[in-house]
Amino acid sequence: MISTNEIKSGIALLVDKVLYSVVSYEHVKPGKGQAFVRVRLKRLDTGQVVEKTFKSNEKLENAFLDNKKMQYLYKAGDEYVFMDNETFEQLEIKKDVLGDAINWMQENMDITVKMYKTKIVGIELPTFVELKVIETEPGIKGNTASGGSKTAKLETGAVVRVPLFIETGDVLKVDTRTGDYITRA
Repeated sequence: MISTNEIKSGIALLVDKVLYSVVSYEHVKPGKGQAFVRVRLKRLDTGQVVEKTFKSNEKLENAFLDNKKMQYLYKAGDEYVFMDNETFEQLEIKKDVLGDAINWMQENMDITVKMYKTKIVGIELPTFVELKVIETEPGIKGNTASGGSKTAKLETGAVVRVPLFIETGDVLKVDTRTGDYITRA
């Protein structure tokens, strides 16, 4: 059990027997009445984000997630194959469990797989990845009033907004949390 005063972003909680991850939290002290905690929770099985409020010092059931370092090997249909770095055991994870993470995964990339008991509930990617631009329109100078941007398709199939000077073949550094272009690598 964990007190609502000890809640932090990223921890896992069981609320009404459903597994959630804390996205954000806010301690609220109204002028009248008891203090409470407003928490944004992401449901780990569906990805749905909900907002709940709890009384200050209320006890919640925390869930302990196992983090396993694994290597992404390849895609096989709607499943993605990972290998445990310690036991070399291979594991298949369905596309819907991975969500948007598939936009940033490259073969042979090390990834942290999050498990609750024996069920896979998600993955954690490196914060930044370097991906090659496979398609973008040429940037024409002078056709914008300010800096300007265009879209670029990356080797994983993801599409990001980039500055006009980026060309096909460039390798970009991208933030996996937001999907934003950071710099040329």
